Amino acid sequence: MNRREAISSVALLLGGTLIGAEAFLSGCKTSDKGAAGFNLSKDDIAFLNEVGETILPATATPGAKEAKVGEFMSVYVKDCYEEKDQTIFLEGLKKLDEAAKKKSGKSFLESTAEQRHDLLVDLDKETKEYQKSKKDTDPNHYFKMMKELTLLGFFTSEVGATKALRYVAVPGKYEGCIPYKKGDKAWAT
Repeated sequence: MNRREAISSVALLLGGTLIGAEAFLSGCKTSDKGAAGFNLSKDDIAFLNEVGETILPATATPGAKEAKVGEFMSVYVKDCYEEKDQTIFLEGLKKLDEAAKKKSGKSFLESTAEQRHDLLVDLDKETKEYQKSKKDTDPNHYFKMMKELTLLGFFTSEVGATKALRYVAVPGKYEGCIPYKKGDKAWAT
């Protein structure tokens, strides 16, 4: 499977198209379309790691934080998003923290794991409603971006591919039909 097929598979997993996927497939060549000097601080990256860990927490397999999804998001947004999407993403960091303060009276990082989970469930519902009524010219929802990048960053990382999925470093012959047992992990690409 090549990169294009892998991204398409992840996009299907996410239930739609991936924001910035075209740039990713073409090699994420930076251009003048991005915001000048776009950089996330270490605090922003740590914040995104916590958001990612709430979306994909560590269980029997590693979580998003171990896959360093915050760093992945920082690079992906900088290299692959257009300026308007970079702006929405940056503003989304503030909006998410404000939503946490409004819901629990605490910032996202000060909130308990349960409060974080409940907040992100509410934001996911809000995103789905927004997507239903969104016109093609409307901007993307910031939480959709964060969720997509968390999943993409995790499942394309070494940690996600080798510990959460079945992984064969050098595959053998092609087998078109492999028996599946309930509970088996999906294959990494």
